[in-house]
Amino acid sequence: MSTQETVRQHADEVEGSEALRIDAEKASQLVDALNTDLASTYVLYHQLKKHHWNVEGAEFRDLHLFLGDAAEDAEEFADELAERVQALGGVPIAGMTTLTEHAPVEAEDEDVYDVRTSLRNDMEMYGDIIETLREHIELAANLGDQTTAHLLRENLIEVEEAAHHIEHYLEDDTLVSTESE
Repeated sequence: MSTQETVRQHADEVEGSEALRIDAEKASQLVDALNTDLASTYVLYHQLKKHHWNVEGAEFRDLHLFLGDAAEDAEEFADELAERVQALGGVPIAGMTTLTEHAPVEAEDEDVYDVRTSLRNDMEMYGDIIETLREHIELAANLGDQTTAHLLRENLIEVEEAAHHIEHYLEDDTLVSTESE
């Protein structure tokens, strides 16, 4: 481990961006919102991966693939969020404790649940994230940061689509017999 201890920027400092022409006060509001989204996205990512690893049953293959893809989408969005935070002169949150503390969503515990319960928990988290993204899109637009608003809008489309897919998986119409014959 390196013994060098030069801190280039403290985690709670936001410098703004001269190149993007966003002052530190606006950038600070945007960074706070984006770090909240980053935290939520990582909590979602880990929950989706948990479900991807543990899914069982007749729909195993489809759900396993869906959950894996959804987790990859979340990971990609987290990277985009972190890069935007940095571009705005902020520091993307990264520590597991900090991510958990900043996330307005709460992951389920370590236990493994039936598929329907797991998917309901995922859909609930997606819903919370959808509401927060909508608020942050409005904030970014009101602060004149159309690039951040666009980034969030594009992800909102993917998040809504994933939530809608989960809603379909939870429908009661299935080819799998649930009755004892």
